[in-house]
Amino acid sequence: MSTVRRVVAATVAGAVTAAARGGIDRWPPGGAATWTRTNHRGEPVSLLEGPSVALGVLAGAVVGAPDARAAAAATVAVAGAGAFGLVDDLREDTATRTKGLRGHLGALAHGHLTTGGLKVLGIGVSALVAAAVARPAGGAATRPVARVADTLASAALVAGTANLFNLLDLRPGRALKAASLAAAPLVTTAGGGAACAVLGAAATAVRADLAGTDMLGDSGANALGAALGTALVLGAPRPARLAALGVVVGLTLASERISFTRVIERTPVLRELDAWGRRPGPAPVTGAAAGGPVPS
Repeated sequence: MSTVRRVVAATVAGAVTAAARGGIDRWPPGGAATWTRTNHRGEPVSLLEGPSVALGVLAGAVVGAPDARAAAAATVAVAGAGAFGLVDDLREDTATRTKGLRGHLGALAHGHLTTGGLKVLGIGVSALVAAAVARPAGGAATRPVARVADTLASAALVAGTANLFNLLDLRPGRALKAASLAAAPLVTTAGGGAACAVLGAAATAVRADLAGTDMLGDSGANALGAALGTALVLGAPRPARLAALGVVVGLTLASERISFTRVIERTPVLRELDAWGRRPGPAPVTGAAAGGPVPS
């Protein structure tokens, strides 16, 4: 993959993210209130960043894909994650507030399909299709059973990474920083197009995210994670993919019992990195809180 293609992927992702954010800020579907939530500080924050980042990552990943199969895999993975994440953002049942992967799957086992459960199923199917379409690094396994196992592992990696980055979107800038750090080593691989798309979109969105006026929500965080999972499938050798899957599964299971935020706050290096660039103190009263449009 050429350097020019990598640069183009990052540039397109950033440009589409900025254009989408500006466009839907002027005409937010359903009105600004539909997209406004309250953050951990009790301040209004806009979810419009999420679909903007998802569109940017999607565009950049397609432009930067090394071949048609990689482009198709990235399209299915990112579009599916972003779309089902958006459904959960806008249609979540706030009366029940079912949380966590275990909670949504438990509700599904009892015959109740939450928007979170729909997201789990939808992203799972999207990830499976993407994994079946993608040409993994090192080539597909030759034996049918091994090929199926490899595809299922790749699908689990894409879906699991999408879910993991959603778990990180609890403080301004956290998920974008983590996504950028995870994407950087993949830039020079066959998955570099998707990795560069993540970097480009994150660089464009991070200012408003750190300021606390925008947040990724499920749509943006799931799309970033799915793109990174796809980049791993396309660019990392099988042992590295399996190791990454183990880390993703381990962190996801750990999140059911421990708070990532508490761990970060108790670890000096992580605490400083997490807080770097974040706006201290309360946000100025603007946008929805002042009766006007949510700021970009």
